[in-house]
Parts: sequence; structure tokens; C-alpha cells
Amino acid sequence: MKLTYLSGVAVAALALSACEGFPLDFLSVADEATVVETPEVAVKPVKPTAPTLVDTQAYLDEAEARLGEMSEYAARVFWNQATNITFDTNWLAAKAGAEYTVLAVEYANGTKQFEGLLLPDDMARKIQILRSGITIPAPSTAGAAEELSQITTGLDATYSTGTFNYNGEDLTLDQLSTIIETSRDPAELQAVWEGWRTVSPPMKDNYARMVEIANQGANELGFDNLADMWLSNYDMPPEDMRVEVNRLWGQVEPLYEELHCYVRAELNDEYGDGVQPASGPIRADLLGNMWAQQWSGIYPLVAPPAADPGYDLTERLEAQGYDAIKMIETGEAFFSSLGFDPLPDTFWERSQITRPRDREVVCHASAWDLDDQDDVRIKMCTEVNSEDFYTVHHELGHNYYQRAYKDQSFLYKSGANDGFHEAIGDFIGLSITPDYLKAIGLIDEVPPAEADLGLLMTTALDKIAFLPFAVTVDSWRWGVLDGTTPPEQYNQSWWETRTKYQGIVAPGPRPDNAFDPGAKYHIPGNTPYLRYFLSYVMQFQFHKAACEQAGWEGPLHRCSIYGNEEVGANFRAMMEMGASQPWPDALEAFTGTRQMDGSAIIEYFDPLMTYLEEENAGRTCGW
Repeated sequence: MKLTYLSGVAVAALALSACEGFPLDFLSVADEATVVETPEVAVKPVKPTAPTLVDTQAYLDEAEARLGEMSEYAARVFWNQATNITFDTNWLAAKAGAEYTVLAVEYANGTKQFEGLLLPDDMARKIQILRSGITIPAPSTAGAAEELSQITTGLDATYSTGTFNYNGEDLTLDQLSTIIETSRDPAELQAVWEGWRTVSPPMKDNYARMVEIANQGANELGFDNLADMWLSNYDMPPEDMRVEVNRLWGQVEPLYEELHCYVRAELNDEYGDGVQPASGPIRADLLGNMWAQQWSGIYPLVAPPAADPGYDLTERLEAQGYDAIKMIETGEAFFSSLGFDPLPDTFWERSQITRPRDREVVCHASAWDLDDQDDVRIKMCTEVNSEDFYTVHHELGHNYYQRAYKDQSFLYKSGANDGFHEAIGDFIGLSITPDYLKAIGLIDEVPPAEADLGLLMTTALDKIAFLPFAVTVDSWRWGVLDGTTPPEQYNQSWWETRTKYQGIVAPGPRPDNAFDPGAKYHIPGNTPYLRYFLSYVMQFQFHKAACEQAGWEGPLHRCSIYGNEEVGANFRAMMEMGASQPWPDALEAFTGTRQMDGSAIIEYFDPLMTYLEEENAGRTCGW
């Protein structure tokens, strides 16, 4: 799964949760943390008389102006830290994060003066965004924002600087992940899988303290707990959103169960009963991904017979002489074919496109909007392969969305909900079909229909396998954030939830001090994960709507909207709305329906579902 965006509103999260990948060297700055002092923020005091609509508008105008100014400052500080990790840039990032949090909390708490006042929809929406838009809120007590900033900085640093010594060499996450993706030795897979999880136990106590402080902040803002605060961002009561997630998961769960059953059988054939039994859960380290969230790494083990599409995209990119720049130019050309304006010159001048040789940087791909206007950038360590080809299209989707809503007021410079931002680029990725690859000269011939099964299997191993993982991460975290799961049960609850939704288990007993959730970036990085689940539902919903608008009459998985400016205009109109309207309004503007719907996923994978059901006949599925 690739990442995300940094808008003005996103910076309001202390950990910049909407932008994955801000490792800060906490071990370097911890001893000096007390020198990072946050200045007091002067917010207009509450008037002694009852506020009026004029007062409310003035308050919102001031909040947007000051938060917008601080947003650009913080974004530039964090950009410099992410692209040049040093003691000084870490120190500045921690200071900027604390300053922004203090300011955001002050304005969020200030909205209490307007409670009971009948507000127009626009004002009420902005008040709600101010109250609930801080991912990790600090209470207003002295020193709380600073402590929270130091903790989140430390969690990021522990993760981002983590290594494991394997065969006498300290290996990074990237190197360990390569072993997980390519090795077929179960002993090696277990050793490496368990090795990466040695980086996270030191996080546990600080994580628990962070939850304690953030819940105090959420209480101060009027929420029962931080979980409810997160879930309040979806234009419906938190409990209704939980129900909605379960409804959507129920729509796609049968397809996942068939995929799980099929993959387990193939792994059993490969490794035998002693490693992977033919029934029950799947061993997490056998699935080709450090977190078992996407399984395309084991495609060679589970590929349907005679389903070779006839090309390897990585090989074709290399043969055509693609480099990192050409990869991004190709993604830009896709959006241009839909009628979007070219990226600004500053994008090319200021983005981090490849890994620099002279400094430490955050390589995790992300898309940035530093000034809420045209200073959009991506931060990648781009490699010429099929994965990054898709990633480029995804990240540019964030940038084009950011440019589309740049004329909205500050609090509306974001996605209709956080899932929209993730869905935009992945929706474009669904149009990277053989027809598209032929149109841009990467392949010479479009494979026959019988080859579709292999392409669908590859896509399902990434996207269908990911759905229950996405549900798992925040289902576990909601229990942590609302107090249902105490710290001593963190790891037990993690694996109970993973087994419930994903049907996977650890390769061996976990030690008493294990904190396996911390081995996934989005936990120490405090990135709400529901957005990814919703984005995976909506990207297929967007794709189906776009293909209908284009007049496509063939199988949904063969449709590409490349070159269709009419669809592009319709899509841009939705994007330009930003967060100015409830997400059902934005969804309806493009798809014609106000409800998220997983049925497009089932339609897209219909040929694969038929194949899986046939292959699984006689097997005992489930776990």
C-alpha cells in the first residue's frame, strides 16, 4: 500500500497522520527535548455576551487565516526534515508539530462558545472540522503538547531507524522486506519476520502514554474518547460509521474467503502440512509481505495455469529505457489525457524523485501540498519497476486532487473524507490495463481474454487481500483508543483481530513483551487506517461509474479511461469540491449514488471468483 497527502488540514495532526513517513531521530533529540518550548498562542477571548453569527464568521475567518499560515510553515519544516534527516531538522520538526497542535487545540476548544447557536450549514461544517480534525489532540494543560510531540517523534524514530542483524549484517526494513518477498525457505522467513518485530517492543509504554494524553485531549474537545473523535469525521455518528464498515466488509468478505482458501491450498502444496496446514489460518510470514497485507509477492506460487499475460511490466519498463523521471512523466501524461493541466515547473524542481546519496531521507512514498496552492511535490525513492509505476500514478492522484480544491477555503482543502484522497490515485491505477500499456507503447499486443485470469489474480492478491487487513488495523486501534483494550492486552488483541478478519497467525509463539502492531508504520505514525479500506471500496465504485460514463460495454476489469476528457471533467468537478460538502454529496456528484458500495469489486473480479469457486470445490474453506 502506498501513500498519501499533506494538506493544510492534515498538518493539524501532530504526527501529520495523513502523510505517511515522517521518521524523526528521537534518540538524537530526546535529551534536548526540554529546550523545545512552545510559545503561547493568542486566540481571541470568548466574549462575555452570547456570540452572534457575525462573531462566528469572524472566528472562523481568523482560524482559517492563522492555521493556514502555520500550515505552510509546518509543511516546509516537515518537508526539510523528511528529505534531510539531521539533529537540527528533527528538532525543528518536533517544535513545529507542537506549535501547530497548540494552535489547533486552542481554536478547537474555542468553538465551544458557539454551542447551542443555530448555524448555517457552512459554518457548522467548519466548526465540526475544527473540533475533530486533529488526529492526536493534546489537552490544553501546560506541557501536554510538548510531551505528546516528544512521544510521537520518538515512536516515528524507533520505527524508521529500526534494523535487525541477520547473518551478521544490520538490515533495514527494505532489505528485510525483500527477503520476505523472495525467499521460499520457511525457517528464513520466520527468522526475518520475527526479527523486524524486535524493533517495536520499546514503543509500547510510550504508545500507551500517548493514548492516555490524546484521550484527555479528545475529552476536552467533547468526545468520549479518541476512537469516537476519529470516527466523527465521516458525516455520521461514530457508531453508525462502525456499522457502515461492517456492511461494506460483508459485501466483499465472500471473495476474500475464496481467495484465502485457494492460497492456503497452494501454500500447503508448496510447503507441506508441517509448515502450512491445509486447514485453519495461514502463516503470516509465507504471504510475501512483511505484514501479510498484500500477497502479490507469492504470485508465482499461486498463479492459475496458462494465465501468463505475456509480458512482465518491470522488464518492459527496463527495455524501454524508463528512468524515474520518465515514470513520473508517464503518470502526468495520463492525467493530461483526461484534461488536467500539466504539473507546475516547481514540482519537477522541488520533488524528491530518487534517493539522494548524500543524506538520510524518508523513502516511503508520499504526496505533498506545501502552500495549499501550486507547490505540490512527491517524495519517493523511485525505482524502475511495476510497483513504483503504479505508485507514481497513485501519488500524482493526490497532487491533482490538491490542485483541484486549491480555491476552497482553508478548512475545505482536503478530501471529502480521508478515503477519497486515497481512492483518487488507485482509481486511476485501475485503468493501467493492457490496452493502456499498448497505447503508450509499453507492450506490442493486448493479451487474449484467457490471460485476464492471471492479471485478476495479481490484482486480487494486492487489493482483495488488503481489505481485511485494513479493517483489522483500525478495529484493533479503536479498542485501544476507547479503553476496551488495556496495554497488557495490546498484542493478544492484535492477533485475535488479525485471525478474526484475515485468517492469519504468527509463525510461532510471540514473546511476552511483543508489541507487533508497532511493527507497522501506521501505528507508531498515528495514521488512521480506515481511509484505506474506504478507498479500496470507492476506487472500484469510481471506476465503474467512469466506465459507464465512457460508454464501456466490456468486462469492467478491461476498461481504461485513458484519453477520455469527458470523464476527466466529471471527475475534476467532484475533486474541486474538496471537503466543502458532506462526502455523500461528493460521491453522488460523480457516481450518482450517495452510498459507498462494494458491489463494483464483486463485478470487477467476477471471472476470478468463478475460478476460485471451481478450484475450492471439495475444500473446507474458512478458518
